[in-house]
Amino acid sequence: DEYERRYSRAFPPQLRARLRDAARGMFVFGYDSYMEHAFPRDELDPLHCRGRGPDRGDPSNLNINDVLGNYSLTLIDALDTLAVMGNSSEFQKAVKLVIDTVSFDKDSTVQVFEATIRVLGSLLSAHIIITDSKQPFGDMTIKDYDNELLHLAHDLAVRLLPAFENTKTGIPYPRVNLKKGVPPDSHNETCTAGAGSLLVEFGILSRLLGDSTFEWVARRAVKALWSLRSNNTGLLGNVVNIQTGHWVGKQSGLGAGSDSFYEYLLKSYILFGEKEDLEMFNDAYRNIQSHLRRGREACNEGEGDPPLYVNVNMYTGQLINTWIDSLQAFFPGLQVLIGDVEDAICLHAFYYAIWKRYGALPERYNWQLQAPDVPFYPLRPELVESTYLLYQATKNPFYLHVGMDILQSLEKYTKAKCGYATLHHVVEKTKEDRMESFFLSETCKYLYLLFDEENPVHKSGNKFMFTTEGHVVSVDERFRTSLWDDILPAEGDSSHKTKPSELKAANFSSNCNRVPDERRYLLPLKSNYMRQIDQMVGLI
Repeated sequence: DEYERRYSRAFPPQLRARLRDAARGMFVFGYDSYMEHAFPRDELDPLHCRGRGPDRGDPSNLNINDVLGNYSLTLIDALDTLAVMGNSSEFQKAVKLVIDTVSFDKDSTVQVFEATIRVLGSLLSAHIIITDSKQPFGDMTIKDYDNELLHLAHDLAVRLLPAFENTKTGIPYPRVNLKKGVPPDSHNETCTAGAGSLLVEFGILSRLLGDSTFEWVARRAVKALWSLRSNNTGLLGNVVNIQTGHWVGKQSGLGAGSDSFYEYLLKSYILFGEKEDLEMFNDAYRNIQSHLRRGREACNEGEGDPPLYVNVNMYTGQLINTWIDSLQAFFPGLQVLIGDVEDAICLHAFYYAIWKRYGALPERYNWQLQAPDVPFYPLRPELVESTYLLYQATKNPFYLHVGMDILQSLEKYTKAKCGYATLHHVVEKTKEDRMESFFLSETCKYLYLLFDEENPVHKSGNKFMFTTEGHVVSVDERFRTSLWDDILPAEGDSSHKTKPSELKAANFSSNCNRVPDERRYLLPLKSNYMRQIDQMVGLI
């Protein structure tokens, strides 16, 4: 069987080491090119070898201005990747550069969500790495460090807070000017993921500072969105009016606009241990299974189409379109975290088949037409992230083969004169002059970790979690204690808290359908089902 031949061979350690070094080399080329040609600007243009900042000439260019705040974005976003790769000298140099050169006192209007996950999250992650008494990544301490990154994170978060004011629902405005607050011409519409995925970073900040404000506003936004779900299906839409609570976008799916909302319900629980977060997640997950999942019941047995999660109308659960987007490829990784490994295997296989067809993931893929609806690929990490997490859960060499495929495609189709470039069209392989910061903070990091079995993330005895921007955070007892009770209703003796031992019991054996060891060297998905998926995406 050609699938058996290709994927179920053992993966030689020498090859693995070579791929680990290739992943590091990919990061180094992108990072060094940014530092040489683009720093202190936000992003590198890898075709013209120059830097770019916000588009001041066209404030409506949100694709750029939402993300680029004139604060050396790529450098900040890459900090913890340097640590994970064990490069202490460059990490220390980069941290000092951030401390000496970055200021948030800028006349930049940025998206609250992007500034939170890319900048705030990275500053907090690097601060935690520097101050960790165990120093799992080698010596990442900074001489005379005085919590400067935490102060920078605090300063940025304070500048984001106006987004949470003057909103009738508590759901924040999508954008804020770092100097002046919410722009007067602001829209009242925001997406579910943008407003509801701030809790991990804001919660960590609150708990490090002992100031409940940040966690409180982020939590209020999550609860407000949660309260607006459909009475009929329990689903949420993707765009909401922050003043009226009216759903403007009624699409319920797992991709853009919704993805990280679900991710952060679970990750907030893992980090902070608040039971209500897990209850919301479990409820959401059940509704997703009931209304979004199509195809056969079991991943690895039975008849019918392979499982697929589609976009539906939030009120009726009826199919609303026939495309899925590349961001949805994160979902198998989330399923691994909740213990639904079998289903994750199937969904991941579908995205991997699309990758095999194009050597990249188109931003939107129409599964009915078997063609891209939106054909660009901006070096996104979601498929690599799920591949990495599935490998950690199963240790099946299949996922090392997948990682090798992805790495080789990136080298072949996206490498540019200085750095790596967005693919403008996945079929024609034309390039666009942009290297998004998440390429260094996530895509390279997950590829490196996939091939680096000995990494402290896996071996140090510390438990780690990744934010939605791939920033590494230690799952630490101190984040499970809050100094306040005003955020959650008091239930007697803080019984809303889950003790770490309960978390273990809840999330280890009972609801984890473990993939048995004897399947480790078989294909994770039987070859007839793989062939079926390859046919579905037009590979065969």
